[in-house]
Amino acid sequence: MNHFAGKAVRIAAISAALSALLAANAFASDIGTGVGAISGSSVRMRSDASTSSSIVATLDKGTAVSILGQQDGWYRISYSGSTGYVSADFLTEDQDGAFTSCGRVNSDGVNIRSTPSVDGAVAASVDKGTVLTVTGFSGGWYSVSCTYGTTGYIRSDFVDLTASASESSSSSKVVSLAKQYLGTRYSYGGSSPSGFDCSGFTMYVYSQFGVSLPHTATGQWQSSTGTKIYSSSSLQTGDLVFFCDPSRSNGKACSHAGIYIGGGQFIHASSSNSGGVIISSLYEDYYSHYFVGGKHI
Repeated sequence: MNHFAGKAVRIAAISAALSALLAANAFASDIGTGVGAISGSSVRMRSDASTSSSIVATLDKGTAVSILGQQDGWYRISYSGSTGYVSADFLTEDQDGAFTSCGRVNSDGVNIRSTPSVDGAVAASVDKGTVLTVTGFSGGWYSVSCTYGTTGYIRSDFVDLTASASESSSSSKVVSLAKQYLGTRYSYGGSSPSGFDCSGFTMYVYSQFGVSLPHTATGQWQSSTGTKIYSSSSLQTGDLVFFCDPSRSNGKACSHAGIYIGGGQFIHASSSNSGGVIISSLYEDYYSHYFVGGKHI
């Protein structure tokens, strides 16, 4: 009896040690090895290191991301709470550890330390959702500054690099989801990933966040949901945008709808020759001429 009991104890001890080692390795894999910037336009972050894998998010040029590793010509990265892969052809790795980005704390009770080490003195403690300015990277740690003036270091796995602080988390998620459907075919009356028309696309994207919109551009513009915006300069990321081409509107208030993604661009389901879900500029002659307004949801 004692022989088997002793053996069981040894097995349990070995199992516990292996579990701790695996947990430590998994934990360490989320600590950044570097920082990079997206070098292409509308670069797709994928679930695996393959162009055939599913799209996790679509990243704009200049977006700062945390690098977690490399594999067969791909970078494993983290951005805004999501982890995936981008081709090394579309990412420039930072060489001097000096950059500026917005960051959001992803856990409660995270310590800001005086040096990039767990032995550094605690300057402050911040909770999940706290927005920071990230100003550099060194040995798996970000140098950060808080809105109330505290500066120091936070280990990189406790901070998600994000879009600008002025963008709400929900707006960023709306745009990120919308971009996942780039290239989806145009289908008149369509309101699903198998095919969209313009208002079907905006209706579907916002329905994923619990917002119910009518399935017409005019209906969405005239609905009580959201706040109307009449100047394109006042648009915020994630806002709906509306247009009226009299030759296509049949006397209605709007003929087309899309979602503003920032930088003067919007994403929409187009019936043009290029067709499907695409990104266009508000400053194109057609869209600037027929722009009606936007809606902040």
